[in-house]
Amino acid sequence: MFTGIVQGTREVESVELKDGFATFTILLGHDLSLGLQVGASVAVNGVCLTVTQCTEDSAKFDVIDETLRVTNLSSIKAGTLVNVERAARFGDEIGGHSMSGHIHDTVEVSAVDKTPDNTKVTFRFDSRWQDYILPKGYIGLNGASLTIGAEVSDKEFCVHLIPETLRQTVFGHVRVGDRINMEIDPQTQAIVDTVKKVLEARNI
Repeated sequence: MFTGIVQGTREVESVELKDGFATFTILLGHDLSLGLQVGASVAVNGVCLTVTQCTEDSAKFDVIDETLRVTNLSSIKAGTLVNVERAARFGDEIGGHSMSGHIHDTVEVSAVDKTPDNTKVTFRFDSRWQDYILPKGYIGLNGASLTIGAEVSDKEFCVHLIPETLRQTVFGHVRVGDRINMEIDPQTQAIVDTVKKVLEARNI
């Protein structure tokens, strides 16, 4: 489980590509590598990955074809910055919302509007997720727990980012056309799906 509070951006040192398979080496730094062991879970751009090798300041992760297909990890190259969060531990403060690291889809950045102290990023999404994207609801974007803005249509939604979020995550460098990993809030999905089933059973 992850909290959606990104612990920082880290650089991808290398990417080894095979047919439908990739191995990433990420320079985590001593702070995020401390106590890390093979088999541990780390969220990379919101994707839950398993550590296969680790050193004092880096870790390797294997990524299979399904993950490459569904997420933006397929576009990562050496030198790319990614959001990183270590798995939550019992007793940790949950400053965001509970996230699994299982990505539902990617969304496309359609607009970035900046003022001196505020940034609004608008995303275009597939309409099949419309029922779960609600104004002021939670959403996970590249592993960051964010609140959906009030402006939601059947094709787009936005988030408003404070300077600290821009400093701590890859959103400080986001551009129109970027693909961003999206994880729907599991509680929202469970409630919406339950209500749908009840209404369908009653033929409403």
